[in-house]
Parts: sequence; structure tokens; C-alpha cells
Amino acid sequence: MKIGFIGLGTMGRGMAGNLRKAGYEMVLHDLRREAAEPFLDARVCWADTPRQVAADCDVVFTSLPKPEDVETICYGKDGLDEGFRHGAAWFDLSTNSVELVRSLNARLAERGVDFLDAPVSGGPAGAASGKLAIWVGGSRDVFDRFAAPLTAMADQTRYIGGIGAGSVAKLVHNVASAAITQVLAETMTMGVKAGLDPLDLYEAIRGGALGRMRTFDLIARRWLADRLDPPSFELQLQHKDVKLGMELARSLGVPTRLCNLTLDELTEAMNRGWSKRDSQSVLQLQQERAGVKTFAIPIEQIEGMMNRT
Repeated sequence: MKIGFIGLGTMGRGMAGNLRKAGYEMVLHDLRREAAEPFLDARVCWADTPRQVAADCDVVFTSLPKPEDVETICYGKDGLDEGFRHGAAWFDLSTNSVELVRSLNARLAERGVDFLDAPVSGGPAGAASGKLAIWVGGSRDVFDRFAAPLTAMADQTRYIGGIGAGSVAKLVHNVASAAITQVLAETMTMGVKAGLDPLDLYEAIRGGALGRMRTFDLIARRWLADRLDPPSFELQLQHKDVKLGMELARSLGVPTRLCNLTLDELTEAMNRGWSKRDSQSVLQLQQERAGVKTFAIPIEQIEGMMNRT
């Protein structure tokens, strides 16, 4: 099996690295050749175009920032569509539009190419360590056929259903995460403005019923510590994911009042010029409105508290 991998950014480089560790023969492509240099060896080579990747490989994985990037990598000049051979498979690991993945699946099927949406969750650290979830939509037979490389990248690979199912699961997850984080910002600033020390408050709620599930740890190591740069997950990517989720909800006629408010908050933060900051920078809007100073708790104190409880 020869594997193609396109997109060696914050997520892609970790996943490609784990495929390389598993011993697969690979063909790599990225906008920058230097991103691939650390991986190149006797079994891993570079391709100048996506077309060449598709022509040389049995299966292609892509990890790209936005839906339009996925569409361009397929149908742009020297794109994947020009190189795919009959019987090939393409797993898109990006967080994508449900409408686009269904369109790609239908169009590529006419050429005998299997397209599956396979978004991932776990962040850059999870991509590097393999502690990652991959949610797959598309053909069950193709999922089973390529279970081995999927498992090489992630400790949780799950077939969700037909095409688009993986993207729906990922958008539900990311919209919920964004909304819950926003609620944590509002309630934490309420408690601090009532006179509590932010770390004492955080330790208290972490010991409660919901806190014991470690739900509140979403905000611990970044927002509470004011460690928003460099980003773990860029604000512009979270904004994109929540926007896609709200578009899906509207297409289904599902009311999403609270999640729409979350999108409004993300949009306001984007308008501040924070697009390349960490996604939790949006929570600083709440601190401003509440008249609460940035917490900036030393990370050592946060880690120490976590180790105690």
C-alpha cells in the first residue's frame, strides 16, 4: 500500500509522522516543500503536485484548513481529480462542509474513486502522539479496507455512517465545545467579580459534579493562564467550524439560539483582528465587558492545583 498525504500543517505533520513511523511507503505534498523535508527518506518521497500524489498512491489523506482548500486541491490545476486512478480512495481529514463532502463523493464516484470524510479531533498534541479521534463517513467497505493506516494515526477510529456523517459529528462536537467554553467565561467572570480569587474559584467548581468530568479543564491552561499565543487552535478555524455548524442547523430547520450567540462572539473577536490568535482569545471579550482583569494565573499554580485534585 502506498499512501499519499497532503497538508503538513499543525495537524497534518503529526498524522503523517505516525504513518511514517508505522513503516508505510508515502508520497507527500504541501504548499511548502520545506514542511516535508523532515519526513523524506528511502520510503517517503515528495510530489510537486496533488495530481502526482493521486497518480502514485492507492489512498490519499488530506489535512487542510478550509472547505475551499479541499475543493481546490481536487479540482484546481494539477489537482487530485486529474491523477486519481480507478479504485483509489481519498480520506479528507479536514473539518469540512457537509454539502461539499457529499458533492465530492458523488462526483468522484462517477470515476470509480471513493471519497470519505474523516475529520479528526485531538489537537496538535493528539495528532503527534496518536491520541486522536477520527470520525469517518462514507463506504463501510472502504473504511474497513484502510483501517490499518487510520489506526496508525489515531487510537479512536470510528465509522459513523454514510457520506457526511463524520463531518456532522465533528461540527456537533466543535460547536458544543465553543458554546460550553463561552458559558465558562461568563460564569467565571461572575464569580471573580463577586470577589473570589480565580484559581480558588476554578478549583472549587472543578470539584463539583460537572467539574469532576473535567469539563472545565477546557479553559485551564490557556485562558486562565493568559497563554493565548502561539495558538493551539486558531480563532479563525473555530469561527469556520461554528459557522459551518450553524449553516447545517439552518439547512435542517433546527433552532440554535445559544450557538448563534457563540458565533456572534467569535465574529466579534475576528473583527478585533484576532484571527490567528488562539480560539480562547474570544473569552477576553467577556472579561472586558465584566470589567475583570485578565487572570494570568501562573501555569505552575494551575498544574499544581490539578495534581492535588
